[in-house]
Amino acid sequence: MSRYEPSPVEWVRNEVAHYEQHGESVDGRSVIVLETVGVKSGLIRRTPLMRVEHDGSYVAVGSMGGAPKHPSWYHNVVANPAVRLWDGKAVHDLTARELSGDERSRWWSRACTAFPPYAEYQSATDRVIPVLLLEP
Repeated sequence: MSRYEPSPVEWVRNEVAHYEQHGESVDGRSVIVLETVGVKSGLIRRTPLMRVEHDGSYVAVGSMGGAPKHPSWYHNVVANPAVRLWDGKAVHDLTARELSGDERSRWWSRACTAFPPYAEYQSATDRVIPVLLLEP
């Protein structure tokens, strides 16, 4: 069984700790916490992401603020699509799959409505920001 190891990235560690202590959004932003298994380390990792939910399914947007590379959690999910997600006090075991085409467009629109900076992040990078659907 894997053990939980907080992120080496300070802001991620701090936001996850806040969420775990208070079970609520961070700095007024509606967030969820995504738990993955590290593809290289085998450790459990937790990452705060913007909350984008529709009819019981969620998406995880790999924006990394418009950086030129995908976030580490994205590689973890691709390698092991079984994830756990915290939405407030609710905990969900979900399976992830990357979206494309019309399905990605619908969810991308929902994501940009939930968190408008996603559109700016896409403009800031040459890569297509991945959108992963998280379903029961």
